[in-house]
Amino acid sequence: MDLAARYPSLGFAWPRPGVLEITFRGDKLNALSPEAHRALARVWKDLEGVEGLRAVLLRGEGGVFSAGGSFALIEEMRASREALLRVFWEARDLVLGPMDCPYPVVAAVEGVAVGAGLALALAADIAVVGKGARLLDGHLRLGVAAGDHAVLLWPLLVGLAKAKYHLFLNEPLTGEEAERLGLVALAVEDEGVYAKALEVAERLAKGPKEALRHTKHALNGWLRAFLPQFEVSLALEFLGFSGEELEEGLRALREKRPPRFP
Repeated sequence: MDLAARYPSLGFAWPRPGVLEITFRGDKLNALSPEAHRALARVWKDLEGVEGLRAVLLRGEGGVFSAGGSFALIEEMRASREALLRVFWEARDLVLGPMDCPYPVVAAVEGVAVGAGLALALAADIAVVGKGARLLDGHLRLGVAAGDHAVLLWPLLVGLAKAKYHLFLNEPLTGEEAERLGLVALAVEDEGVYAKALEVAERLAKGPKEALRHTKHALNGWLRAFLPQFEVSLALEFLGFSGEELEEGLRALREKRPPRFP
């Protein structure tokens, strides 16, 4: 399969034998366009037919991971119920895709990872993050429930008390703080993120393919046990896209100020 032709919004490369690098791009801080969001939800199933693939390396273009969904994606969802439902299922697959992918997935997280960008980073099996990177869930700041990955992953990674604190207040974390809390696997100096992530991916590519796949499947049983909570949170998030609080959240983002919710 020609992945580049099927997913023109993504870049594909083989930096090491067995390591497929997937790069996404956007106009500003790699905010995900409707096309990129759709591609990152669907590409995982197509990877099973890629010959020689042993590990996946996920990164953003230009030294930035992703600022999440673009304004264009949000406006498309608000304008059409059909688009809203389509993006709902895409958001589900964007998180579950890396989890169900039979190959280990490594994320090289540089710059910022917000919203759907952070979902991609934390849905990877191993996230290598720059110490100075800025991580933010962003949902409540936008005026919608913390959906995507948040209710599924944060309580399991950092505990319920810390999850509530950071998701309710939407305080950004540096990569160094995220590693200390256990939210990410590894924080390194900002200039060394890609090299370290590639090193990890290469080591995984040289590992026992079948044993790695089975271990990943077994470990992710912890996540599958909480899929009902994940789907409820995702539904509540998308319910908020028709609410008044979203209007103020969007205005605040565009005007680069704190939101003033009624």
